[in-house]
Amino acid sequence: MTLVEDGATDINLRYASPAGRWVLLATVLGSSIAALDATVVNIALPRIGADLDTGLAGLQWTVNAYTLTLAGFLLLGGSLGDSYGRRRVFLIGVLWFAAASLLCAVAPTASLLIAARALQGFGGALLTPGSLAIIEASFHPDDRSAAIGAWSGLGGVAIAIGPFLGGWLVQAVSWRLIFLINLPLAAVVVWVSVRHVPETRNPAPAAGLDLPGALLAALGLAGVIYALTEGSTLGWGSPAVLVTGIGGVAALVAMVVVEARSPHPMLPLEIFSSRQFSSANLVTFVVYGALGGSIFLLPVVLQKVAGFSPIAAGAALLPVTILMLTLSARAGRLAQRIGPRLPMTVGPIVAGTGLALLTRVDAGSTYLGTVLPAMTVFGLGLSLTVAPLTSTVLAAASDRHAGVASAVNNDVSRVAGLVAVAALPVVAGISASAYANPDELAAGFHTAMWITAGMCVTGGLLAFLTIRRPAPTRRPAVSVHRCPLEAAPLCGPDESRAPALRYTAAGTDRPAAG
Repeated sequence: MTLVEDGATDINLRYASPAGRWVLLATVLGSSIAALDATVVNIALPRIGADLDTGLAGLQWTVNAYTLTLAGFLLLGGSLGDSYGRRRVFLIGVLWFAAASLLCAVAPTASLLIAARALQGFGGALLTPGSLAIIEASFHPDDRSAAIGAWSGLGGVAIAIGPFLGGWLVQAVSWRLIFLINLPLAAVVVWVSVRHVPETRNPAPAAGLDLPGALLAALGLAGVIYALTEGSTLGWGSPAVLVTGIGGVAALVAMVVVEARSPHPMLPLEIFSSRQFSSANLVTFVVYGALGGSIFLLPVVLQKVAGFSPIAAGAALLPVTILMLTLSARAGRLAQRIGPRLPMTVGPIVAGTGLALLTRVDAGSTYLGTVLPAMTVFGLGLSLTVAPLTSTVLAAASDRHAGVASAVNNDVSRVAGLVAVAALPVVAGISASAYANPDELAAGFHTAMWITAGMCVTGGLLAFLTIRRPAPTRRPAVSVHRCPLEAAPLCGPDESRAPALRYTAAGTDRPAAG
């Protein structure tokens, strides 16, 4: 890929070009690190609980400490990328995530593991929105849906393959390896990004950072999730639960007020004026809540109720891996041709059917007779849903808010999973005592799967009622400024006076074809 100084302000990479493939490789691997850690830990939870002597609440916090800081700071991460360079913030996030992963791997107690997971989540908040915003800002408008479909599909593969990989590492060596595998992956992402990913940013960045909004979001989510997680143990009327719950809600309300008045909000409320954007995020919340809750409970139940080994429990999601890899990019192209409404309606309903089939999981369940059919149907539905949903969200936002729009949608999905992991066991009757009793755990799991199936069906119906085919548009190009490749993480935001650059897949010193 050659950098060409021609005064142009757009990149317009093509999906099938070598330059486009390098960008896809970096963004898919980068987002997959965060996606892997969001799922790979689930399969190791029983071993972590036994090794570090912690119960159900400790395992919930092992998952939620990561998701909490990830969700709390995603919007800030998107704003940082738009203002200071998406590649630069993406790279900082990858390096931070790798360092926190090392701390997780060596944590001697549950409390220290939870703290390290919280640090991991902050790194994920920097890299996750940047990965998708880089794609949206770099690819030609005609190829964006295919690129997002590939990103979604391969990212979905990471989500699905995480439990299988985690099961093999846990069973073969130790749960600590599930964190150490992030280090070589991060090294590859940094190398590819520094050499091949163009820098983009909002041509009119905000004058400052909205730190009050970010802190209020994190504190608000922390209060609400603490109340939901500890309420069944401490009692819903206990002072700690009431104070944190009410304080969390108050902080979230205050965040909205701050965002409405801030001269440079991390969450520009005007993006919600688009009905399409708001509706797609509502569908995201419902569907990803079901996904987060089911993926948290399924590996635990397969091991503690059905007697699966860690690697067998991890392999349960392989059908989803294969189907996401095969179908997601095609689903993105289908949505581009016929509009997103039909795939976003049918996909969640099919996924809900798969979750309903998981109510058959019990002590005598087998992989072929019970788990495989459910996961196949679930994978088909998820494959139809993810790429059209992501494309719809981004198409409804302007280019100058590409990072924020990506962060909002990621944040909505993470918050949905965060709430589901905290609340679903309570609603389904899975208490600390039920976690230790296979029969009670199975009964609670069946209730939970009916709840998540209903959520998916509701998501499909919401899409049918609210999603419309967007009018075809050609977005303005995104500014790209000179930044030495070897100094990408350190380039400042004030380089708008430097000559713009354009990338061409050909090895010639001429402008790329627009």
